[in-house]
Amino acid sequence: MDVSHIAELLQPFLGESKLSAKTLDQLRLYLDLLLRWNARVNLTAIRDPEQIVTRHFGESLFAAKVLGLHDRSAITVADVGSGAGFPGIPMKLWVPQIELTLLESQNKKAVFLREVLRRLELERAVVFCGRAENWGRKAEVVALRAVERFEHVLPVAAGLTEPKGRLCLLIGSGQMDLARSLIGAEWTWREPLPVPRSTRRVVAVARRLRLGEKGELSRIDVER
Repeated sequence: MDVSHIAELLQPFLGESKLSAKTLDQLRLYLDLLLRWNARVNLTAIRDPEQIVTRHFGESLFAAKVLGLHDRSAITVADVGSGAGFPGIPMKLWVPQIELTLLESQNKKAVFLREVLRRLELERAVVFCGRAENWGRKAEVVALRAVERFEHVLPVAAGLTEPKGRLCLLIGSGQMDLARSLIGAEWTWREPLPVPRSTRRVVAVARRLRLGEKGELSRIDVER
């Protein structure tokens, strides 16, 4: 797929923002790698290149936009249950200053992720092959998308978030009540935003409260 078509498919997810020529070239290479590896390693059930661009790349970039990552200097991001690299790798390609860790327990998928990081020459990006609860670190932003055992993994992901850090969920709208109940009252939620060109997918962001905080979002958090 040529880069102009990739740019056209992704524009609804970016609003007024644009992707650089370098980022588009990297996304094209990422797509090529994913399609080749997916023929022998089950990375994604979606096989159509256009659907991969819109449903995987687009949703990941939309989450980066919702988080306002472009407005921050270096920030640590952990992608829990990264799988084929979503949302972490598209986020990193668009916002190179983030420090990214891709957490993936399945060895074959972790090997793929390391190959993508190598081929795309991404700095300040690493793969942790193991269970998320064994990572032993925390991040300012923890992202979670399309994982199995959601009820188990979400509290673990929440536990990896730094104080006043943010949890970013790319989930179905029907999972919101469950998500709120799983992580409890020490979090305050923004209104979930629907993913463009999707009828049920949302990006939901929660911020961990400090002890004694009333629960209101600050103005800067609301804008982001």
